[in-house]
Amino acid sequence: MSYRTLRNRAAGRPWTAAVPLLTGAVLLSACQGPGGWTSDAPRPTREAVRVVPDDGARGVRAGHRIEVRVPDGRLERVEVTRAGDTGSAPVPGRLTRDGLGWRSAGPPLALASRYTVEAVALDGHGRRTARHTSFTTYVPRHRLVGFFRPEHRSTVGTGMIVSFDFNRPVRDRAAVERAVSVTARPAVRVAPHWFGARRMDFRPRERWRPGTEVTMALRLRDVRAAPGVYGIQHKTVRFRIGRDQTSVVDAAAHTMTVRRAGTPPVTLPVTAGDQDNPTYNGRMVILERHPMTRMDGGTVGFGGEYDIPDVPHALRLTTSGTFLHGNYWASRGTFGGANTSHGCVGLRDEQGGSPDTPAGWFYGNSLIGDIVEVIRSRDVTVAPDNGLGGWNMPWDEWLRGSALR
Repeated sequence: MSYRTLRNRAAGRPWTAAVPLLTGAVLLSACQGPGGWTSDAPRPTREAVRVVPDDGARGVRAGHRIEVRVPDGRLERVEVTRAGDTGSAPVPGRLTRDGLGWRSAGPPLALASRYTVEAVALDGHGRRTARHTSFTTYVPRHRLVGFFRPEHRSTVGTGMIVSFDFNRPVRDRAAVERAVSVTARPAVRVAPHWFGARRMDFRPRERWRPGTEVTMALRLRDVRAAPGVYGIQHKTVRFRIGRDQTSVVDAAAHTMTVRRAGTPPVTLPVTAGDQDNPTYNGRMVILERHPMTRMDGGTVGFGGEYDIPDVPHALRLTTSGTFLHGNYWASRGTFGGANTSHGCVGLRDEQGGSPDTPAGWFYGNSLIGDIVEVIRSRDVTVAPDNGLGGWNMPWDEWLRGSALR
């Protein structure tokens, strides 16, 4: 079934689901952008939304406040979330009287926490600019903290991989692995795999069954992770697996086919990475959802080739900067007809983002944890530790990554 046929038949925008933010959002907020600027494409812009502390900052001390500023216009939306040992919670704040600034209110920054900031601003000409940043605060000396995903009480797609990023290198991986368990109901074997000394992921052999209830038990308090380094977390995290949806991007055919159990497949026209910057092959998992975000080529090695302040309906697929997002600057004929990006997958959209476009429809029907697979691209298969790419690793090899094998 095509997107147009589905939209004509459907009423009330089907498959819509509310999706929570992840604990431990990744730090980069840029994507591979459009391949070449045209007269109607967005032009590179200066930094319009400034956030303090800086994006990617580590070890930020307690006592600081979070500030967001714009030089002109006004701040339209600011959302700040804290994820720490006691769970995840929104951070309150207040706009300044002139609308140019926002400052966190209430208690100062908490230790051993990760903060994410989502801001959208309108400039003096009514144009939107989005900014997504994150930073972590100071962890007391000799203490180990694991920043994890997904978030407590969230509903995620069947491709979700449980992932821990530790603030310090783990020397005794076996001890830490014994202190963390991931179990499922209905029961299924869930196995860990270490990617270096700071990251441990968990997944089943095949993607989760819809409706599965998953429990993460963190019993890290006083566990010796390295000489003189001890864990501080003791908590239980639960999340649920939602409906089963998978999408396959055929880079050679310029299409994406969306499949969900019990419904006809939907085919959407896309534009993928160009000949010089092809899109990764392989299975990737949606990590983040942003109604609007900024994509700056300078953060992913493309210098000043592009800087798009208002990319709509952005779904992050890799840590390195691959997104599946709305594209309003390319002509209609591009989608389904040519690959023109620096590595992302683009769907037709309108500036500001419209729910009645292919990009808006797919965004509204996607969950964090859904699998997007790319085939027939000229690039290599995405690395298992680039985002949640562990589904590209054979099960036997995955099992060998356990410290307790």
